[in-house]
Amino acid sequence: MKDKLRSQGWFGKKGKDGFIYRAWMKNQGIPDYEFRDKPVIGICNTWSELTPCNAHFRELAESIKRGVSEAGGFPVEFPVMSLGETLIKPTAMLYRNQVSMDVEESIRANPVDGVVLMCGCDKTTPSLVMGACSVNLPTLVVSGGPMLTGKFKGRDIGTSDIWRFNDAVRAGEMSQEDLTVSEACMCRSRGHCAVMGTASTMASMVESLGLSLPENAAIPAADSRRKVLAQMSGIRIVEMVKENLRLSDILTREAFENSIITNAAIGGSTNFIIHLLAIAGRIGVPLTLNDFDKLSASIPFIANIQPSGKYFMEDLYYAGGIPAVMKEIDRFLHGKCITVNGKTMRENYDTAECYNREIISTADKPFNPVSGVAILKGNLCENGAVIKPSAATPALMKHSGKAIVFEDIDDYKKRIDLPDLDVDETSILVLKNVGPIGYPGMPEVGNMALPKKLLAKGIHDLVRISDGRMSGTGFGTVILHASPEAALGGNFAVVQTGDVISLDVSKRSLVLEVSAAELEKRKKVWKSSYKKYDRGYVSLYQQHVEQAHLGADMDFLKGSSGSEVSRDSH
Repeated sequence: MKDKLRSQGWFGKKGKDGFIYRAWMKNQGIPDYEFRDKPVIGICNTWSELTPCNAHFRELAESIKRGVSEAGGFPVEFPVMSLGETLIKPTAMLYRNQVSMDVEESIRANPVDGVVLMCGCDKTTPSLVMGACSVNLPTLVVSGGPMLTGKFKGRDIGTSDIWRFNDAVRAGEMSQEDLTVSEACMCRSRGHCAVMGTASTMASMVESLGLSLPENAAIPAADSRRKVLAQMSGIRIVEMVKENLRLSDILTREAFENSIITNAAIGGSTNFIIHLLAIAGRIGVPLTLNDFDKLSASIPFIANIQPSGKYFMEDLYYAGGIPAVMKEIDRFLHGKCITVNGKTMRENYDTAECYNREIISTADKPFNPVSGVAILKGNLCENGAVIKPSAATPALMKHSGKAIVFEDIDDYKKRIDLPDLDVDETSILVLKNVGPIGYPGMPEVGNMALPKKLLAKGIHDLVRISDGRMSGTGFGTVILHASPEAALGGNFAVVQTGDVISLDVSKRSLVLEVSAAELEKRKKVWKSSYKKYDRGYVSLYQQHVEQAHLGADMDFLKGSSGSEVSRDSH
């Protein structure tokens, strides 16, 4: 090994200190030889029955442990707070930064030489990677895998169908009984969302960054090969410790560019942007919102997966997975980037094959030449906003309309279905105060459900704008992450019903057609209306969270404190 094992600073000590460190571990039935010059591998587990996507992680952890032991390491499993997107209130995003702190301090404070991060549900991946980056030990990611494709009344379904079914029920086209039956039909196996939602996007992110073994992103959770990958990951992390291959060796500027390019090709979640920015801030790689637009602009959409396409993550795996996708876009990528298995990115995907051109197209004949991500600028979003063109309605990509403004989520819920709401197919829905500070936590409410009166007319998309986020499983002409958010009192805070807004995605433009003088006049009388918290984590969050265009991390968490422990308590 290139360096003395970090864990020997605990287990290798003589006298009282060594006695205490080893003795209390031995009450678990661990023999003495496990503490003698073996790499100690921490397995950071986000298992929880309140995080259904990760509920199989106890079993998956056993596969990782087998690999660690097989390679001559000493595996130790530890829990951190688990973020279940489907249950946690007010939004899992509120706690992403808190979990990153939990992970960072759990790794730094304990005798581990390397770490396997067990990630699945949306925020578990960025929070674990962020925390690990701020310690910078040898680290490898194992994702939980997507569900098997849902089956309902002879058709394939996935999480994106929730929005379709909800609209169908509201329009009287589907019964509540059928909706209830479809719940079990959609969630019929372990794993996270079966579409290219945020969870699968995050799994693809870590693979395209080089933080996981090849094929990590798409192997279904129920497939036995997921356990094989976990065991092989356990073997590999021991080797990484011996090689001293750290996160900072892998997460270079070029690796981040590879991930942005791959995300555009697969039509990944818009949440990818806010999470990758936060990860870059932790590892110290300069990255801006403009980089996403610049790097995505020429990348075609080639993975025909919902919500931008037709198929599901299970299908993507059988078609060749992320390695096959990356091989098709090789000319855009930095193939020489090193990855966790010690090979270059190009070596990992060079032998990949595409087995189904209905699911993975070529870059020259893509399913959609439109990029997966576009960054908008204008006086309505001075610091930028995000749209996913591959999931939007082409006819609305250039559009002007009068704003229907909702001051917050409660206002929206109260008025959206009122018969006298002055809205038509040309209107633009605007939702304020759902940003990082204003909600707080920046919830996934940006893909606002349309008014019943328009659904009844057969209208299924409008331009929608908010300072919040959207589920990666969502779709439509939805503009998100408007920065600065309404809670800070910028132009977005003072847009009013009846104002004309002009969108031109091709020109990356989002403009409020109101004079600068009028906007200044409005801002002078503007008063904040969001709830301010005065205690606990939420108060800390509101005081220190940065805006969406910076990744919504807390300002004092950016960067690294390293792996050194400054004091010994014994």
